Amino acid sequence: MNKGKAFIFSAPSGSGKTTIVRHLLDNFSYLGFSISATTRSPRTGEKDGEHYHFLSVDDFTQKIEAKAFIEWEQVYEGLYYGTLISEVEKLWSEGKHVLFDVDVVGGLNLKKYFGDRGLAVFVKVPDTTELEKRLRERKTESEENIKKRLERFEYELGFEDQFDVTLINDKLGETVKEAESMVLNFINK
Repeated sequence: MNKGKAFIFSAPSGSGKTTIVRHLLDNFSYLGFSISATTRSPRTGEKDGEHYHFLSVDDFTQKIEAKAFIEWEQVYEGLYYGTLISEVEKLWSEGKHVLFDVDVVGGLNLKKYFGDRGLAVFVKVPDTTELEKRLRERKTESEENIKKRLERFEYELGFEDQFDVTLINDKLGETVKEAESMVLNFINK
């Protein structure tokens, strides 16, 4: 797999990476989204094959054994996420650069895999207070999940310096403009 470039957006949950990725996809037709696989249940409005490939734990582990993933991770007990090789091959066959929206560990695994063809962007909020506010505004998380995500935030911040660049998502309008510049500069590099 060596046809295009890869843009890897990673962040602690609630940092806004999905909003940034959607903006880029809406504004650059030559970018294609790599749909991740997961064992979590769909949230309201999410569709299989559009937002994620929703798999059972058994199906996911069978794909691990079949080496169908570029990378995968068990984020919590019984909760897996991964990047299917078939997703990247499909997008590159369409002449697109691949855009990823993945957790921090997945992002680092993708960065290692793609090397110089990939730009790894760490997206973060200014502080934990802002992150907690965003997680609560989603209204999709239980108190237990919010607590887990806040604890994981501290852990994931420890990986920030391993990414190519950090994008602080404080003011969304400015953040997406900066993301656009990063993409254009990397494509033209």
